[in-house]
Amino acid sequence: MLQRHTRARAAGAAVAATAALLVAGLSGSASAGAAAVPPAPSAPPAAPAPSAAETLRTDAAPPALLRAMARDLGLDRRQAERRLANEAEAGAAAGRLRAALGGDFAGAWVRGADSGTLTVATTDAADVRLIEALGAKAAVVRHSLTDLDAAKARLDRAAERQGTADAPVWYVDVRANNVVVQAVRPAAGRAFLRAAGVDGSLARVERIAEKPRALYDLRGGEAYSINNSGRCSIGFSVTRGSQQGFATAGHCGRTGASTTGHNRVAQGTFQGSIFPGRDMAWVATDSQWTATPYVRGAGGQNVQVTGSTQAPVGASVCRSGSTTGWHCGTIQQHNTSVTYPEGTITGVTRTSVCAEPGDSGGSYLSGSQAQGVTSGGSGNCASGGTTFFQPINPLLQNYGLTLTTTTDPGDPGDPGDPGGTWTAGTVYQPGDTVTHSGATYRCLQGHQAQPGWEPPNVPALWQRV
Repeated sequence: MLQRHTRARAAGAAVAATAALLVAGLSGSASAGAAAVPPAPSAPPAAPAPSAAETLRTDAAPPALLRAMARDLGLDRRQAERRLANEAEAGAAAGRLRAALGGDFAGAWVRGADSGTLTVATTDAADVRLIEALGAKAAVVRHSLTDLDAAKARLDRAAERQGTADAPVWYVDVRANNVVVQAVRPAAGRAFLRAAGVDGSLARVERIAEKPRALYDLRGGEAYSINNSGRCSIGFSVTRGSQQGFATAGHCGRTGASTTGHNRVAQGTFQGSIFPGRDMAWVATDSQWTATPYVRGAGGQNVQVTGSTQAPVGASVCRSGSTTGWHCGTIQQHNTSVTYPEGTITGVTRTSVCAEPGDSGGSYLSGSQAQGVTSGGSGNCASGGTTFFQPINPLLQNYGLTLTTTTDPGDPGDPGDPGGTWTAGTVYQPGDTVTHSGATYRCLQGHQAQPGWEPPNVPALWQRV
């Protein structure tokens, strides 16, 4: 135990230089630069490192998204803007603490009207001082995130050999520090836990009244039809080499199915589709269709997409749909599994955003960061509901796609680092390590790398080790 505590103190010293940035971000000021070692007297002053909010361009959030956040989350515009900035800073802080705490880490989440409070959970009370030094609140809990994820994985494996129609949703709840099984019949949930061999101390069963279903008939961005019959929505524009296309939900169409655009013009063909298991697909479009870095917003406005950094639990997230317009809510849990009538899908994100039939495949955004494509849910936008989205980064990684973003074409970023392993277009997960310009960096937040986001330039995403 003494050796682990010593490592934690050493890790704390390594990240202490970022404390000023993180505390400033969580208090609502996203413009402070990271603390740095003073340069030698003869050296020119170093430029301040960009804050997480600056990196993720929270100041570029479109008015339509801010208005929807204000309406659905009970905020005014200034609170909505501050919330996006705080969530960006909180994600960076949580990433640094996850790296510092190692196996003690038990999850992180934001709360408050403007997401001004970040809580980081640990299984070791000796980590509290380190967490609080970086401006976060500490929660000492029994189970690590690694243990909870392992229990959830056992449920995923059990679902492959046993029906889960009456226990259709399960996920890791970091705020409660347990695994939750949602069931229309609690007895079915308990039987599922027994079949998976998950100890009762790790899990709880929660009763629900309605089973989720895939939202086949909704559209989030622009509508498209499949084989001139079914209708879904474009999620995000993507490219694969020189081929343009878009990401969408797997249940919308099978590989080889043809698509027609909202204007009834022939559009493209499904190149890959997975459902159930996951809910991901992509369509390669014909030459007359051009990929743009936009999502259709309220009144047809363009909403810019600048990246795909995953937002933390508790963060705001908004969905665009032609049936119900813009609606916002919060991220409830990542890494959720849900059973639809067609089968079980894993690795989706559960949200409090409402939806109604017609949104499938459409876009989820947190600020200007792409989060995922609409999968399914329950409820509606009159009484409220729950929805699930397929995260965008695993979709991009699975098909080798590059998200179309608003990076300035006049600034191509790093011209190259032949000796390094960092590569634009690669999807990185927390804990991944790369080399760049002779230094090693650890990934803090899941994202797809892009020119301009080289590790030395974005301390919100990468930590030098």
